[in-house]
Amino acid sequence: MPGMGNSLRAAALLAFVVLSVLVTLLISSVQQFGARISHFSTSPSGDDEELASLREALIHQLNERRKEIIPLLSPGVGDDDENGLLGESFSQRDSTLDYSLWNEITVGSGKTHLDEMGCDSLADMQAVEILGSGYTKLVVKVNLAGESEPVALKLVNEQGIDMGKCVEDFKDPRGCRELVSFKLRKEMVLLQRLQHPNVIKLKGHCAGGPGGREGEAERVTVILEQGNPLQMIQLLQSSWEDRFRVCLDLVRLLHFLSQSPLGSVALLDFQPRQFVTVSGSLKLTDLDDASAEETTCHTDADCTLQFPHRNFTLPCSARGVCEGLNEKRNIYNAYRYFFTYLLPHQAPPSLTHLVDRIMNATGELKADINQTLEAFEHILHLYKSGLHLENLPPSIIRDYTVMRGMGTSGNVEYRCWPSYSQQGCVLSVHSAREAAYTCNSHSQCNSFTLTGQKTWTGRLLASFRSGFSHLVPDGTSEVYVKKTKVVEKSSA
Repeated sequence: MPGMGNSLRAAALLAFVVLSVLVTLLISSVQQFGARISHFSTSPSGDDEELASLREALIHQLNERRKEIIPLLSPGVGDDDENGLLGESFSQRDSTLDYSLWNEITVGSGKTHLDEMGCDSLADMQAVEILGSGYTKLVVKVNLAGESEPVALKLVNEQGIDMGKCVEDFKDPRGCRELVSFKLRKEMVLLQRLQHPNVIKLKGHCAGGPGGREGEAERVTVILEQGNPLQMIQLLQSSWEDRFRVCLDLVRLLHFLSQSPLGSVALLDFQPRQFVTVSGSLKLTDLDDASAEETTCHTDADCTLQFPHRNFTLPCSARGVCEGLNEKRNIYNAYRYFFTYLLPHQAPPSLTHLVDRIMNATGELKADINQTLEAFEHILHLYKSGLHLENLPPSIIRDYTVMRGMGTSGNVEYRCWPSYSQQGCVLSVHSAREAAYTCNSHSQCNSFTLTGQKTWTGRLLASFRSGFSHLVPDGTSEVYVKKTKVVEKSSA
């Protein structure tokens, strides 16, 4: 069986690659570093001067990265930098900054402030697959001992462009690993500060090798909730209800970011690939390019939002910042990357006018995030309550005979799109009345079954079919058959 052999070889190769990467990133390199120091010490004096100059430049870059994180250390329960880990320039900062948070992400794997998992949790991990790699980071799916669900590990990509460029410039792999790891450290702080149901959960971290060994603090591993990458093509083939959920989750997230503990936060790298789904919920998983900085201005001309096909000019406020620029940037990106593709297609006819209003308001930036969220929540209320179905005639259900406590066998299925089942036609409905209306609109439909299964909105799943051979007892189901079909069976 050559196919199976190829599959096994591919699986073995993947396992080898994943384990090799993890070993490289998580196991100590003290001996190699010692050899590098020894090599430097025997270099000619000219080389020593060059290395000293490069080291000074690298230290400058490290300090610049630290300065980026300082504004994120918002007031909290701090330790006032008891161990002096932040350095003199840091200790002179506002004493209300959360130094304990900085100390945790810099040294060891403290569990009291940030998270529940630390370096010890990685001791018996089992690599599953590489989820992604970029210029800076590598993301690996692993199983941890004692955990029922897999987690995602984010690590410095030793083979990434950022690491390679740094080593080329500064000739210091260990220092470069620390420099590149600042994106991970910044992301940890943001995950702590921006906790929300639609932000991926920070489950733990490890600063150092296994066990958090001293002297290896530049090695950073972030332990995250495991999500499924957002597949837009697959999402386009799903029900409107599920697509609406993604858009609603996104709007709820953007509403939170507009008034977060850090202020109004913009997602500078706003792409579907920055999101995952966890149990159907949309979650932001990549925060290293999030920014709470406000754009300063002198005139309105300084407050231009530029997109590939549209530009918008926002007002320059009296305090010299662009009013609502971060919020508006997020809204328009949500419109062009998500709403345009997911929201209008196959929306319920009675909700189409409300969806159109959202599309117009967000596409022209005429609504703020509060108004946008209110519009989405209004649609959700109508959809869940069935109020959008008030115009359906009550008598429509009278065309069907109902048999409660029964299911069907020997079904003659037909397919519809989109369906919750690939083998037949399964759609969500608010009630038997809506199911009857749907069945009447399908030329193949002669009966449907309500099983009590529900979607995330609480709507019922209904199975539609052309026919069936006989009824079977089922205490959780109700079968509805068109009366014309019942008459035909009786005549036969």
